[in-house]
Amino acid sequence: MSSLAERLAAARKQSEAGTTPTPPSAPRGPDTPETTSPPPPQGADGGDDAGRPRTAPLSASRIARRGSAEHDRLEELKQDVHTELLKQLGPQLYDANLDQAELDQRVRGVLGQLMSSQERPISNADRNRLTQEISDDILGYGPIEPFLRDPDVSEVMVNAPDSIWLEKDGKLMKANAQFGDEAHVRRTIDKIVSRIGRRVDESSPMVDARLPDGSRVNAVIPPLAVDGSSLTIRKFAADPLTSDDLIAFGTLSERSVDFLEACVRGHLNIIVSGSTGAGKTTTLNVLSSFVPEDERIVTIEDAAELQLKQDHVVRLESRPANIEGRGMVTIRDLVRNSLRMRPDRIIVGEVRDASALDMLQAMNTGHDGSICTLHSNGPRDTLARMETMVLMAGMDLPVRAIREQVASAVDLIVHQTRFKDGSRRITSLTEVERMEGDIITLQDIFVYDHSAGFDNEGRAQGYLRSTGLRPKFLDKMEHSNVHVDPMLFAMDGLR
Repeated sequence: MSSLAERLAAARKQSEAGTTPTPPSAPRGPDTPETTSPPPPQGADGGDDAGRPRTAPLSASRIARRGSAEHDRLEELKQDVHTELLKQLGPQLYDANLDQAELDQRVRGVLGQLMSSQERPISNADRNRLTQEISDDILGYGPIEPFLRDPDVSEVMVNAPDSIWLEKDGKLMKANAQFGDEAHVRRTIDKIVSRIGRRVDESSPMVDARLPDGSRVNAVIPPLAVDGSSLTIRKFAADPLTSDDLIAFGTLSERSVDFLEACVRGHLNIIVSGSTGAGKTTTLNVLSSFVPEDERIVTIEDAAELQLKQDHVVRLESRPANIEGRGMVTIRDLVRNSLRMRPDRIIVGEVRDASALDMLQAMNTGHDGSICTLHSNGPRDTLARMETMVLMAGMDLPVRAIREQVASAVDLIVHQTRFKDGSRRITSLTEVERMEGDIITLQDIFVYDHSAGFDNEGRAQGYLRSTGLRPKFLDKMEHSNVHVDPMLFAMDGLR
């Protein structure tokens, strides 16, 4: 007869297998009557035809606990490998003389060795996933790195460690990814901003930065960001979009592209206006591509984003104050300095403050062909915002004098709109004519026709059409030996 310890061990094994253990029988003495236990239940009540017990199905709570334990085990393994990798490579990760491809190769080589040396059992799928996640953390930007590689994602928004959102085809959707904690988000932000010599801390809790490919980055950290650090990345294509791409997207028409190319070559001063996320920087890139190769271009931006292909380009970038509150260089400082750099073209990424006055001065002092962007809701609103920003310079100028400067300097307003369906369209190409009394007169050359409405899926069906009016600045363009086919301005159906 088996001992009590053996029977208890057998009971524990049965319990772990999910079956009901048989209680150990008490030892039977000579006076104990024999009892016959009922036969085990058959079939539907838990046993098979031979009376053997059937394993009970796992409950949902047990499955959840088991999945949570497995997740914790993999996270612990990931942290151990990550720490060991940092110990082995150390300063090599921040060596400026080390080529990125060589650094990638070293990291992946050491990572493969560490994963292979782990004694804890792990499936190949989990091994590959952990390898990729650790590699993204070391070489990239953690859990958002796959979305930065995805060409269909145009914007990545981190609202909190466990709240990551994406923009695809103009629509917002929540990503199936998250950071480990707040510290993980902060490390990613610090990695981005430190590469361009900027900082983010309690004394400077907001920062504009950029990725190596030019993608725009904005970060806000606590205490300003209540629910955790916020990170917004607006991606730019590695290969900049061209005018043909904008035609394919419906942003511009073929005739309007020909017209804009002639305007740029004809040294007109152009303002690209629109709301946030309307695509102004992309349009500015396309317009800049029309500048002839033999001209000297100076670009001025808060964070360098423009991707010009010309050879003769000088790129300037503003600088925030240091930790002592000194050393700030503003857009306005750079615009004033650019006038001493013998520019043929001055291109400002965005005018948002008193630099508007210096930009007008540049346009009015022989620097024709300048281009800039500005936030506004329409062509008329663009002029109103320009006036307001000039007043921000602290100059006690009468409004009429400012308007005369604007009317004399600006030739064309290119207004862009982002529609509800996520598409981005040029909605008006408007000529700035002259002063009539105290009002600047405007004339639409091309306007977006909304009459076609929307299709069944909510996509805009309109298009950019000519108004049939010829702009008065054609004479100015002819002084630059640029001639425009009059049929570009013919109304649809009359060509």
